[in-house]
Amino acid sequence: MTNLEVAPTEEICPPAGPGGTAGPCLQLWPQREVPLGGVRAMNVQRTLPQRGLPTIGAWCFLDSFGPDRTAMSVLPHPHTGLQTVTWPLAGNIRHRDSVGSDVVVRPGELNIMTAGRGVSHSEFAVLPDPDAGALLPLQRGLQLWVALPDSDRHREPAFEQHRDLPTATGPGFTATVMVGEFAGAVSPAAMYSPIVGADIASEGRAVLPLNTAFEHAVLVLDGGLTLDGQEVLPGPLGFLGAGREALDVEAQPGTRFLLIGGEPFEEELLMWWNFVGRTHDEVEQARRDWEAQADLPDAEAREARYGLVPGHGPDAGAEAGRIPAPPMPAVRLAPRRRSHEF
Repeated sequence: MTNLEVAPTEEICPPAGPGGTAGPCLQLWPQREVPLGGVRAMNVQRTLPQRGLPTIGAWCFLDSFGPDRTAMSVLPHPHTGLQTVTWPLAGNIRHRDSVGSDVVVRPGELNIMTAGRGVSHSEFAVLPDPDAGALLPLQRGLQLWVALPDSDRHREPAFEQHRDLPTATGPGFTATVMVGEFAGAVSPAAMYSPIVGADIASEGRAVLPLNTAFEHAVLVLDGGLTLDGQEVLPGPLGFLGAGREALDVEAQPGTRFLLIGGEPFEEELLMWWNFVGRTHDEVEQARRDWEAQADLPDAEAREARYGLVPGHGPDAGAEAGRIPAPPMPAVRLAPRRRSHEF
């Protein structure tokens, strides 16, 4: 039974395994609109996390944006305990971080930043030459986070970019494998838990091989899919549960969709703002450390927990500054938990 309510109450998915992960099913979880970087900035459509569905494997965050001509403009901000995965679909994004990276990522290229104990970064659309009078190219893409397991969440921050990702093909589909392994193709991206992420173009009937130990979800970007007898169109996140050996789909012409999955993430997560932690006190300390850096001289900020993102000093014009952390809520934060009754 399909349910598009914010707090789904209609469907029950059978548990699979000791963690109570939902077995094979189809739930449609609605998107919600969120301003990225301020009320006048680009709006994004967020489909993960959801109340009752905080993770798909280790995937804990999924935004899609565009297509539009509003330039992405995100000043330096911090992260802890996660990996950011940037996947542009149209337009180019400049990424700068406190590890020293300064790169442009283009459609078909993958940026992965491992925050570990703490990192800061900025993201800006690459603008055309203002003297040429050209319009800003259409901007469209996906931003995802992957929660780091306890064994790796305090590691040193790192960054990697991959420009030549492997592809897998089969009857009715072609997949670019962003992370993990799909249909025999293995991404070179460094990940820290069993996981998969693929950008799939499909038309007609296709049978996609899946890892039965994983839970999966799909996000239709263009076109539409029919799976389990139901139509899935752009917008909601389609949660597929775990235990599937394959996904049998019928795709409309020109269909493109994201497939994500992984072994069910059994550690409790506490997610607040840009931090993925485990306890209220840990997140509060992460916020305190970011705010404390605001008043440090550059030399000290470079050695502080989140480091310094070059190019955003007082002489940087519109790119000067940083994003301050919002105030902590008045109540103690609690970990996100999955609901098993939908």
